[in-house]
Amino acid sequence: MKGKGIFYMGRGDCGVCIQVDRAIVQHLDSNRYDLEYVDLTETPNRIAEAESTGVKTVPALVLDGQVFHINFGADLSTIA
Repeated sequence: MKGKGIFYMGRGDCGVCIQVDRAIVQHLDSNRYDLEYVDLTETPNRIAEAESTGVKTVPALVLDGQVFHINFGADLSTIA
């Protein structure tokens, strides 16, 4: 059974987010994880979902419910 992954971004053209995607996210094994990209500036209705999983800043990668905060792009409170 595949695990679930969500990559939360502040905006799709964020330089840090692009670097994280290229350096880490794209290298996740697609046989192990179904990965979803979520740009919170385009889908602000999902900010509460991100917060409930423990995301405090973006970019953040959530794998099977475990949050990995990567660098510091933006606090979620500044996105809404």
